[in-house]
Amino acid sequence: DRNLWLGMGAISGLISVAAGAFGAHGASGPQEAEWLRTGGVYQLVHAVAALAIMGFARGPAIMLLVGGAIFAVTLYAMALGAPKWLGAVTPIGGTLIIIGWLWAAWIYWRA
Repeated sequence: DRNLWLGMGAISGLISVAAGAFGAHGASGPQEAEWLRTGGVYQLVHAVAALAIMGFARGPAIMLLVGGAIFAVTLYAMALGAPKWLGAVTPIGGTLIIIGWLWAAWIYWRA
């Protein structure tokens, strides 16, 4: 199970780099490029953080991966032409990211 989530973290990093590259070279406009860049940065940062803490803070690591994916995928989808109402879903991912960081802090303080 842990290896599944580690693999998901690696795939998350891969997707973030691909999205950033597409934003830099293939986006249809400046707003779309910005969505791809922002999604890529957030997804990459939280993929790396999740990989770093997976061994001793599995729950928070999963929360960072899931939150980062929701945050980024909604931005990617809008950049590729999906309805703009998906922007209302993006903060759900951000909230999960915040919860993941708070959870990690709680684990560290408790230890």
